[in-house]
Amino acid sequence: MPNIETFRDLQCEATEWRRYLHLHPELGYQLYNTARFVAEKLGSFGINHIETGIAETGIVAMIHGQGGTGPTIGLRADMDALPILEKSNKPWSSQIPGRMHGCGHDGHTAMLLGAAKYLANTRNFKGSVALIFQPAEEDGRGGQRMVQEGIMDRFGISQVFGMHNDPGLEVGRFAICDGPLMAALDEFDILVKGRGGHAAEPHKCVDPIVIAAQIIVGLQTLVARNTNPMDSLVMSITKLDAGEAYNIIPESAKIAGTVRTLSAGLRDFAEQQIYTTAQCVARGFSGDIEFKYSRLEPVTINSNYETNLAIKVASSLVGAAAVDDKIKPSMGSEDFSYMLEARPGSYILVGNGHTAAVHNPAYDFNDEVLPYGIGYWVNLVETALPASSV
Repeated sequence: MPNIETFRDLQCEATEWRRYLHLHPELGYQLYNTARFVAEKLGSFGINHIETGIAETGIVAMIHGQGGTGPTIGLRADMDALPILEKSNKPWSSQIPGRMHGCGHDGHTAMLLGAAKYLANTRNFKGSVALIFQPAEEDGRGGQRMVQEGIMDRFGISQVFGMHNDPGLEVGRFAICDGPLMAALDEFDILVKGRGGHAAEPHKCVDPIVIAAQIIVGLQTLVARNTNPMDSLVMSITKLDAGEAYNIIPESAKIAGTVRTLSAGLRDFAEQQIYTTAQCVARGFSGDIEFKYSRLEPVTINSNYETNLAIKVASSLVGAAAVDDKIKPSMGSEDFSYMLEARPGSYILVGNGHTAAVHNPAYDFNDEVLPYGIGYWVNLVETALPASSV
């Protein structure tokens, strides 16, 4: 199995790709230049089966091994940027104000391109590899759309793998766990309905602002007093909107927030309890509510077999001591979870070093990570799809 030094030869070229993408960030599904760049690079590697336009600007490219027939595994990289004004002050900073690669998707794309170049040249595996370049991870559920458009069946994918950089984790280290790795993401909206009037005569009104305040306080017990302390539940109020004038009590107030959970049961509990608490509080003050609860990304759950495979591959690349295989789940979310619902697989973190956090204006992907990501992908393929012996 190739060691890390084998992949340092690709670092210079992959750095050029990564910094080009960083200079030209695109959002959501509007990844026209990014997709063109990726497709052109894949073609230049001698990859003939490249399908574009999946989920608008997504790409799936197939590499067939020379070691005999076998299954197809999927490797996924996300490609979209974030609507953030960059403050990294790097020579390759974004040329588009208000957009930046603030989560390292430029690096993820470059690492999968590096692996594609290596695998297309060596093809030292049996079966096939489906390279999945996904749009709209940040805010559009592009992973869900690619699954809905049938990529798993269309390309015969039996297992699927993902990877994300992790600021704070040293370069050359990996982290993963079996089972839930990242939380489900839900959002809720509560419209508090009262009766408006003059602020000098509050006794003639039903004040939706007071009701909203009581609902917000009441919802804090959802985690503090209604959930097992050993369970993981995050409920955050992130929006509050009411009123337009100093002397008018408004007709209504709006509350919105987010819920993060690591189990389906807790997800059901949160939805029901938020509704019940808000409704009971509002009616206790002679008001009422309208309630909307939206389930977005599901829990990111690593399958046991594929997780152990990922641990074995990462350990072979950097040594077992550099692989934390029992990290605590994160309450962040990831739309790769849709792919893991469709097929068994695993999602691993690769160290980005002591850099600014993702989604921070000062963040920048660490180019020293590139050979580690490339090496992980290549060794994963050659381990999962060992070539037939001659």
